[in-house]
Amino acid sequence: MDMAGLIPHRGAMCLLDTVLSWNEQEIVCTATSHRRSTNPLRDGAGLRGSCAIEYGAQAIAAHAGLVDATGGSRPEAGLLVSVRDVIVSVARLDEMDAMLIVRARVVLKQGRGQVYEITVTAGGETILTGRISIMTP
Repeated sequence: MDMAGLIPHRGAMCLLDTVLSWNEQEIVCTATSHRRSTNPLRDGAGLRGSCAIEYGAQAIAAHAGLVDATGGSRPEAGLLVSVRDVIVSVARLDEMDAMLIVRARVVLKQGRGQVYEITVTAGGETILTGRISIMTP
């Protein structure tokens, strides 16, 4: 499944390539944009490992879009309000040759807020884990 229309990002800022699978609780996406020299998250040191948080956030946006579409409603823009318990195991993403696998799983839904657990892996190695809280206005 293509990312177009699922997330608000366009052009080079659309970091994810495809949705491999999803259900009401979880989504699994792929990404190769970490290897591009045009990745907009790069700085003078390259693409830092902590940038994998944005990959997780985009997977959450895609999940929300898919879930809302099956319910017959338009996806609402969510606001990232908190990032917690983040563990990053690599200094740079751009040094990784393997495709990124980005998983986001709902761990709590309450009112207009949701907490997702995210995991980013590459070549079987865990790159980043953490929790992201999202609120819809």
